[in-house]
Amino acid sequence: MITTLINEHCELAENPLWHAEKDALLWTDITGGRIHRFEIASGWHEVIYHGPPVGGFTLQANGHLLLFRETDVAELNALGVVEVVREFEDDGAIRFNDVIADPEGRVFAGTIGRTAKSGGLYRMDRDGTFTLLFRGTAVSNGMGFSPDVRTFYWTCSTRRCIYAFDYERETGTLSGQRVFYQAADDEGIPDGMTVDSIGNVWSARWDGFSVVCHAPDGSVVEKVRFPVAKVSSLCFAGPELDEFFVTTAGGVHGSSTEDGSVYRWHSGARGVAEFRSRITL
Repeated sequence: MITTLINEHCELAENPLWHAEKDALLWTDITGGRIHRFEIASGWHEVIYHGPPVGGFTLQANGHLLLFRETDVAELNALGVVEVVREFEDDGAIRFNDVIADPEGRVFAGTIGRTAKSGGLYRMDRDGTFTLLFRGTAVSNGMGFSPDVRTFYWTCSTRRCIYAFDYERETGTLSGQRVFYQAADDEGIPDGMTVDSIGNVWSARWDGFSVVCHAPDGSVVEKVRFPVAKVSSLCFAGPELDEFFVTTAGGVHGSSTEDGSVYRWHSGARGVAEFRSRITL
């Protein structure tokens, strides 16, 4: 059963991330310039960051948040203090979008392009250096790893396509790009994603009113309908990682619509813990 966790009427809620030690859900409202935290047991909600748009963020090994913004990467500590870690320059990019930490503490970070092909994907290594992996999209989006950490998934919303790559853990190298799933025009745009413990890929559908579950071969296993159109991303949460929290967009503060809500949903699937970044200052 799908229920509403909280409705903050977010303009562009994204990057839901489960913080197990705090029993809390974190997410960014990108265009609203906020990061939210919701404590599940108490129902306490607060905005823990308000500033330049955060396209995506990771949880660092030290418990701080690593924020990927428009022209820099910054760390947000437990006291709410923001410190810039690295400046970022890319004339073809407007800002960062979805990001994900890998098993070694690196971060893969996508960008929103100024043109249909000037966005792409970067890898940020632990020493803070950036490597451009590829361009060719306006909207780089959701990413994930297979349970055996041998396959990396990347979403190109511009092409309505989810790609799979061979992933080399030692170096962070991606190779063997192939189409995992090509979405039809009438099913919404693939957006954020997560991967469950048996290798199924769960993909949010922007303007599709849904989350779609794909088997490891890309075939559609299940399509779950939501009451709002712009379903943006999802993550596994809870002590057993056996429930979903799903972000949506399109909210307008002061309105009475459900757009921009965060939803809670038990699907029967179980996730694996997200990796933590270990980027050094």
